[in-house]
Amino acid sequence: MALLEVENLSVQFYTEDGVVRAVDGLSYEIERGETVGVVGESGAGKSVAALSLLRLIDDPGEIVDGSIRFRGRDVLSFSSDELRRFRGNDVAIAFQDPEAALNPVYTVGEQVAETIRAHGVASGDAARERAISLLERVGIPDAATRYSHYPHEFSGGMVQRAVLAMALSCEPDLLVLDEPTTGLDVTIQAQVLELLEELSSSFDTAIQLVTHDLGVVARRCDRVVVMYAGRAIERATVEDLFYDPSHPYTAGLMASIPRIGDGADRLPTIPGRMADPVDPPTGCPFHPRCPYAEPVCETHRPGLVDVETGEPVADATAPDHLAACHEHTGDLDGGLEYEVLIDDETTASGGGTDP
Repeated sequence: MALLEVENLSVQFYTEDGVVRAVDGLSYEIERGETVGVVGESGAGKSVAALSLLRLIDDPGEIVDGSIRFRGRDVLSFSSDELRRFRGNDVAIAFQDPEAALNPVYTVGEQVAETIRAHGVASGDAARERAISLLERVGIPDAATRYSHYPHEFSGGMVQRAVLAMALSCEPDLLVLDEPTTGLDVTIQAQVLELLEELSSSFDTAIQLVTHDLGVVARRCDRVVVMYAGRAIERATVEDLFYDPSHPYTAGLMASIPRIGDGADRLPTIPGRMADPVDPPTGCPFHPRCPYAEPVCETHRPGLVDVETGEPVADATAPDHLAACHEHTGDLDGGLEYEVLIDDETTASGGGTDP
């Protein structure tokens, strides 16, 4: 049994323009101690899926279908008290904007200590000492002094580290990180990624890493879920994804990775824009942007199939190489040759995460 099992998750938002299908039938799993990347363009549904894990979807949003199981327990059936214990103790989240996660009128250390007290891990001076220890653990220098500093006195990288300390304060089994390296320079990005690797190993913590940076994925993840228009359109190990992308959208993302010394004047781009979540296209949601689309792509929406056999998966959370493309169901004439540049330098230079 996996640590986290998400099955057929669907989340909708009710707006004046209509029903927004932010997440549409998403399934994946995370094992204890592994890191799973969730990637895609802005608007793909990555952050909404992450918030759903902790039931942080508020009006006008709603989880309308599917299940979320953590250690076999149904998260969607938790009472208020169970949910309060679940958040922080079992699963913690570090939001996309770390500065917004900290209250500007309280010191950073006190905010970490308050999280520790609120979840009953420690109280009084013990909570303060634990907070200082955590700040040291995430690499904040002179943590005892920095405990009394306010968020505006921290650099961007130090704020990110403080938010990680807060998220790790109760030693959760799963840490959800929403764009943890956005806005950081490449040196700080590399330090944060090294810190995540160390913390994951030390605490045996599983990580769901939400990002649009494929360089981060290449360096840090074990498996990857590629999302498009609220759906998983490819799931694979990081090696399979980078060396054998099996969906045209994934191939397009790969082609857009900057590569040192390739001599290109401009990066390749995927034409068009993300499908309208209120009025999505019929058939495959990617077909209006896909250079390989055929008539069947406009009328029939492909499900996830095993790219080797073309067979639909009986268990939607199976950790095989899966893709939602008619190429793998035998509905297209001939095989597709995706024009994507993948070489041995991808993991070293992709996304510019390595210094």
